[in-house]
Amino acid sequence: MRSLDLIVFFVYLIGITIFGGSFYRKNKTASAFTLGNRSIPGWVITMSIFATFVSSISYLALPGSAYLKNWNAFVFSLSLPIATIVAVKVFVPLYRKVNSPSAYTYLEQRFGPWARVYASTSYFLTQLMRIGTILYLLALTINSIFGWDITTVIVITGIVIMIYSILGGIQAVVWTDAIQAIILITGALVCTIYILFNMPEGPGQVFTIAAENGKFSLGSFSLDLSESTFWVVLVYGIFINLQNFGIDQNYVQRYIASKSDKDAKRSALSGGMLYIPVSLMFLFIGTALFAFYNSGAGQLPPELQGTTKSDGVFPFFIVNELPAGITGLLIASIFAAGMSTISTSYNSSATVFLTDYYQRFFKKSASDKQAMRVLYISSFVISISGILVAIAMINVKSALDAWWKLASIFSGGMLGLFLLGVFSKHKNTVGAIIGVIIGLGVILWLSLSNLLLSEEALGNQFHTYLTIVFGTSAIFLVGFLFTLFKRKK
Repeated sequence: MRSLDLIVFFVYLIGITIFGGSFYRKNKTASAFTLGNRSIPGWVITMSIFATFVSSISYLALPGSAYLKNWNAFVFSLSLPIATIVAVKVFVPLYRKVNSPSAYTYLEQRFGPWARVYASTSYFLTQLMRIGTILYLLALTINSIFGWDITTVIVITGIVIMIYSILGGIQAVVWTDAIQAIILITGALVCTIYILFNMPEGPGQVFTIAAENGKFSLGSFSLDLSESTFWVVLVYGIFINLQNFGIDQNYVQRYIASKSDKDAKRSALSGGMLYIPVSLMFLFIGTALFAFYNSGAGQLPPELQGTTKSDGVFPFFIVNELPAGITGLLIASIFAAGMSTISTSYNSSATVFLTDYYQRFFKKSASDKQAMRVLYISSFVISISGILVAIAMINVKSALDAWWKLASIFSGGMLGLFLLGVFSKHKNTVGAIIGVIIGLGVILWLSLSNLLLSEEALGNQFHTYLTIVFGTSAIFLVGFLFTLFKRKK
């Protein structure tokens, strides 16, 4: 690494910490910490929602996927219009009416305290896995570039994000998110332009090589449920994005923090739709890298020339092909994508702990001083826990595989319960409980059965993407049928 790249990277890291910490003076009450006193500009909320959706996983995994295969992953983005429109029409007005910093207050109103505790606990576990995974992947990237110790990078990165998240509350989080979103988009644009204009035969050569190798394909249109076909990815995307934009505290908190219902709806729709062209750009980078190295414009080392190391191609290109300064910008972009997601998880998890546990079960009329103490302590505990999870992942063979499996188990039942609450007009607590139990049973079986028995013995031929689809559907259908049966009886 060149000195200029290190300077650019460290200027970004120090600058974002100082900027986030500067909101400390505006962060003296629980309302300011969790909702920013509802005075945050709409465009900042929009960029924050977008930055929360994008993580360093997307920044590295999408180019790697397009380099290795095709644009099948883009089908996930095509599901966003459906999910965001449902969120704008159904979920945003619902949460604005409930008017609570926590998304899970609504579940208690519909099904009782057990539903609130179940959903908030699932959220905590999901966020810990998310924080740990992203911290680990960030450290892995920095280790491959700088050679720095992975554990040291995890600890320093986690503490830096913790500092400005605690000092500045949600105002620091959303404003730094907005800056980080601009940085990551700028970095990706610069990289795209650089590849196009450094092809031996000009930009058109990228499209020629890509078309000859089927790189623009969206995947098979068959109805095979065991492969990541167009339809499997589309259905999976609808369910995951309904979960993100419909029930995830990270997003719901931004809806409540918006100045008005109109601003909240606009931010939800715009923040989601912005991901579509950006994800397309990430995939195009992967395709362009395939053309770049297959045209002879660059040479990959032997360890990256196989088909199993595609996620390493983009970082290799960043370090070895880009001019001094631009490399530092791209590394800062990768960090920006990860830091925005982690800081959101820190703040939202602390908000859930205060609202769903401390104020619900311990001290309902807590003073601002007491509430702020709880928010600071819970933010610190969540930050340290996420760092420990990231360190534990060093010994996990595939962090991404572990994340997907555990996230499906922890969060898979939440969407079904919310949908049951929204679309079932009658309260049926027993039906909801039975639905959750059966749905979680389906998710556990589909997630873990292959570890215990062979596919032949199980007859389980479904792609892993369908786990959350079947689990969510089971919760909703069982709960809904129980409600109908109770009414008829």
